[in-house]
Amino acid sequence: MHQQVDTLPDLVRVMVDRLTAVIPTALSPALCANVRRVFVTGCGDSHHAALNGELAFEQLAGLPCEPMTAMQFGRYAARFLPDPGPGGNLVLAISVSGQVSRTAEALALGRKAGGLAVALTGNPAGALAQEAEVVVETAVPPLPDELQGLIVPGTRSYVASQLALYLTAVHLGELRGHLTHRAARQARQTLANMADAMEATIARSDPIAQQLAADWLDGREFVFCGAGPNLGTALFSAAKLIEAAGDTAVAQDTEEWAHLQYFGKQADTPTFVISAGGWDASRAREVVTAAAHIGRRVAVIGPDEMKVTAVPHLPLADSPDECFSPLLACLPGTLFAAYRAQFLGEPYFRAFGGGRSIQGGGGISRIRDSERIGD
Repeated sequence: MHQQVDTLPDLVRVMVDRLTAVIPTALSPALCANVRRVFVTGCGDSHHAALNGELAFEQLAGLPCEPMTAMQFGRYAARFLPDPGPGGNLVLAISVSGQVSRTAEALALGRKAGGLAVALTGNPAGALAQEAEVVVETAVPPLPDELQGLIVPGTRSYVASQLALYLTAVHLGELRGHLTHRAARQARQTLANMADAMEATIARSDPIAQQLAADWLDGREFVFCGAGPNLGTALFSAAKLIEAAGDTAVAQDTEEWAHLQYFGKQADTPTFVISAGGWDASRAREVVTAAAHIGRRVAVIGPDEMKVTAVPHLPLADSPDECFSPLLACLPGTLFAAYRAQFLGEPYFRAFGGGRSIQGGGGISRIRDSERIGD
C-alpha cells in the first residue's frame, strides 16, 4: 500500500496529459452546449471523488453540481431531475472497473430521465459504458512489475477519477466561456504541477504518519473531519483505514463534529482534521482546539498555515487552489492507514475472510451482479 502511494505522482504526470487529450474528443462543443447542471455519481471511492469534484464544477465551469451515491441518484433523485431542456442535465457516472451494478443502474436511469449520460471508466466494454452515450476512458497505467498481483486498498483509481473530474470541469468552463483559454491552460498546468506537490507532501508527511501510527496503536475508533472538497477526503481516508487495518473509522463534516462527535464518551478518540486552509480554515482551527481541550488525540492534515501549537501536523505542500487540494489531502491519511496495518500485522481487507463467502449470495457483497431496476 505504501509503495502504491509512492507511484501516485508519476501517475498524475501520465494521466493529466492523457485525459487532456481524451476529454475534448469525447465531450464536443455541440454535446456540451446545453449543459446547465451536473450530477456526479458513483460508489465507494468513486463517490468520494464525486464529492471532491463538486467545487471544481461550480468554480471552474460555473455550473451547479450535485454529487450523490449511485443508490441515491438512481433510485431516488433521477426520477425528479429538473427539466432544463435536451442535454441540460449532465450525468457523470464513475467506475474504474466499469462493472458496478448500482453505478450502471444510476447512469441508465439518469439517461432515461433525459440526462446526457457520460461514463468515466477504465473499462470501455463494461456494463457502465454500455449504458452511456459518451465514454471518457480513465484506464490507469499498470503498476511497476514488483507491485503486480498485489491486492491492496486502492489509491490509483481514486486519483485518476479525481483528475478526470477536474479536467472535465476545466473543459466545460472553457467551452462555456466561464474560463478564458489562458485560464483553462493554467488550470491544466496547475494539475500537472500537482505531481511535484504530491511528492513533497509524501516526503514531509510520511515520517509523521509513521510516528502517529505507532503512538496511537491502542486506538480502536478513528474520526476524520473535512469540509467542502475535503469531505470526500475524510470519507476516503476513513475507507482506507477500514480496508487496510479493519478499524472502526468514520468521516464527518467539520462543523457537524461539533454537533455530534464532540459528545462521544471515549475522550481520547484519535481525530484527524483535514483542511486545505481555504474557506473552512477558521472553523477547522476552532474544532482542533475544542477537540484537544476535551481530550481527543488530534492531528491536523493541512498546509503549514493550518499548524496548531502542540498538535501533530501532517503537512501538505501548498495547493494553488482549494478545489484541487484533495489530490494532496488524501495522502497523509492513506500513509497512516498503511503503517497501522503494518504495525498491527493486519492483512488488507481481512484477507476477505469473516463470512465473505460466495454461499448465500455473499461474495463481494454482490457489487457487480446485484439486481438492477429498470432493466
